[in-house]
Amino acid sequence: MATLLLPEVGHEKLPPSTGSDTSPLSVPTIPPPPRHEQINHVAYFCFLLTALGVTAGAHRLWSHRSYKAKLPLRIFLAAANSMAFQNDIFEWSRDHRVHHKYSETDADPHNARRGFFFSHIGWLFVRKHRDVIEKGRKLDFTDLLADPVVRFQRKYYKITVVLMCFVVPTLVPWCIWGESLWNSYFLASILRYTISLNVTWLVNSAAHMYGNRPYDKHISPRQNPLVTLGAIGEGFHNYHHTFPFDYSASEFGLNFNPTTWFIDIMCWLGLATDRKRATKPMIEARKARTGDGSA
Repeated sequence: MATLLLPEVGHEKLPPSTGSDTSPLSVPTIPPPPRHEQINHVAYFCFLLTALGVTAGAHRLWSHRSYKAKLPLRIFLAAANSMAFQNDIFEWSRDHRVHHKYSETDADPHNARRGFFFSHIGWLFVRKHRDVIEKGRKLDFTDLLADPVVRFQRKYYKITVVLMCFVVPTLVPWCIWGESLWNSYFLASILRYTISLNVTWLVNSAAHMYGNRPYDKHISPRQNPLVTLGAIGEGFHNYHHTFPFDYSASEFGLNFNPTTWFIDIMCWLGLATDRKRATKPMIEARKARTGDGSA
């Protein structure tokens, strides 16, 4: 049988691949943009500003008038509130006052008796119950519109939201140390915004369903430590609904309550005054009368 002889092939070694192969079968890879560690700090800093705009601003200052703030502090809190992008101060405070007045009824904008999903985010997907609108009209909100800072933010809300929630967190890291716009936008703006929204919504959902009720066992809001950590002090919710005028929103003052730290620092700087507080005898008497005995 004849054998086909092939010419001898040399033993030259092929050079190692340099990654620049342009043959039709090669698949080019696009490296991700470099990420600098500073962007993590910026994202967290923006989260804190966002949270304070809601907790120290729309909630404890404008909704409950639990302390007084001078003009520079009100301007700062309004800007931080626009970064939060959770409705303007007037609308946020209006809905929150209605929530306290008619908690866990059809007049409550995020009635927790309608389930976790509804009280967390579902209430934003549907039209408000007619009781929310009708009974909300009976409350007085003239003090909110009497504040020029509230009126200014409401008038220019869309512009301030675009600037504070998206433009500033994206452009500052890019301009200062050359962070990629991709990282700045998705970390300091979108991820931070998503987390801050859900942390706030957990106060409406989880803090109305899970936890103990040492101050009033007849109402739905609970003491929820996890919400407290995420919402920088807003998880002492059974206390807050029992004593809504207390600027600390907690019996424990500075403990686990960064919002209270901030307000106290502002008082020390002379930018805040007239902090309202429930007295110790008042708290103990309420515990004995309506508490569940857990504290």
